[in-house]
Amino acid sequence: QVQLVESGGGLVQPGGSLRLSCEASGFTLDYYAIGWFRQAPGKEREGVSCISSSGGNTYYADSVKGRFTISRDNAENTVYLHMNGLKPEDTAVYYCAAVRELFFTTAQAMCVHPDSETNWGQGTQVTVSS
Repeated sequence: QVQLVESGGGLVQPGGSLRLSCEASGFTLDYYAIGWFRQAPGKEREGVSCISSSGGNTYYADSVKGRFTISRDNAENTVYLHMNGLKPEDTAVYYCAAVRELFFTTAQAMCVHPDSETNWGQGTQVTVSS
């Protein structure tokens, strides 16, 4: 059974940092592209950052460029989202997603138009507030 479990969310002050983790079970991440998405109350889901299975192709939404970094540790079957310089507008539920290489084209495409075969985690809440 394919499962993605996010962790690392919480309450942080503006300007602070968090590291989100996404651990995969039931499959190996080696052949999957991974993405982080977020959804704030009353807003549509947004693709924050996506990375190809090899790590050679990445995408970041303009709103997080220069502040967030996606990385993957295939040996640990885990993907991370390092978030620095957090702003109140980053407040949202953050979701991890994985799609097999077969259904992957580019990291940007995965983030902007996730394939119907994408697997999703349950999400972790990130709140940026003083």
